[in-house]
Amino acid sequence: MTVTLAADLVDRIDRIERNRSRFIAEAVQHELTRRRQAGLLQSIRSPHADTVALVDTGLADWVSDLPADEGLVDADAGAHVRWVEGQGWTKGRS
Repeated sequence: MTVTLAADLVDRIDRIERNRSRFIAEAVQHELTRRRQAGLLQSIRSPHADTVALVDTGLADWVSDLPADEGLVDADAGAHVRWVEGQGWTKGRS
């Protein structure tokens, strides 16, 4: 890949960084991250119409439209486990 940069820009890079390629790669990565974040912020500020409609519906209404899962999972069939700091998951109730 060939990238053309103005001579004064290359001189400025060379004054602060010995590895020009690494510097440019980091700068490009930084800019890509910045643009992705800017796009996400723009999406939050101006959400898609379908997203707004879903939010307006509300979580409770959305969940009420889901099929009932009664009988699909037997909560008492598994082993009770709990997280113990320093030990990880252990069997038994707290």
